[in-house]
Amino acid sequence: MSTTVRTRTPRATGQHAGPATTARHVVGCLYLVTGGINAGLVIADPQVFRTFADTSFVPLVVRAWDGVVMAHPFAWIMGLACGEVVLGVLLLRGGPAARVGWSGVIAFHVLLMLFGFGFWMWSLPALLLLIPAVRADWPALAPSRATTSEEARP
Repeated sequence: MSTTVRTRTPRATGQHAGPATTARHVVGCLYLVTGGINAGLVIADPQVFRTFADTSFVPLVVRAWDGVVMAHPFAWIMGLACGEVVLGVLLLRGGPAARVGWSGVIAFHVLLMLFGFGFWMWSLPALLLLIPAVRADWPALAPSRATTSEEARP
């Protein structure tokens, strides 16, 4: 006979979420909102993003933005907006999916810095807040492992 032992989540035990979970939920909601804002902006005027990469210190970024993204801004910016929404959903979902969401959020902010030093004014403080939140939340997001009583015996 074997029994399965599962760890209980705070929601299952009726406990309140900790600060790391709250931070994950706030960032997840922020990404849902920013995805919606970017979608709304590109629907209203696809050319609103024309100068987005002009301050980049990497010439390849400027050329790629102008030649690739702005060649079809609606498709590319809607893709970006969908990506932001997906990151938000992953963070709100929790568990291993949230690890993917956190990784995407960190990568997003690091890549945003390629668009110029002005973006550093947002990205650096954001990363200074996000990285400790990720480190605090990461262990709780591990895939739950169900162990049987037979596995637990030496």
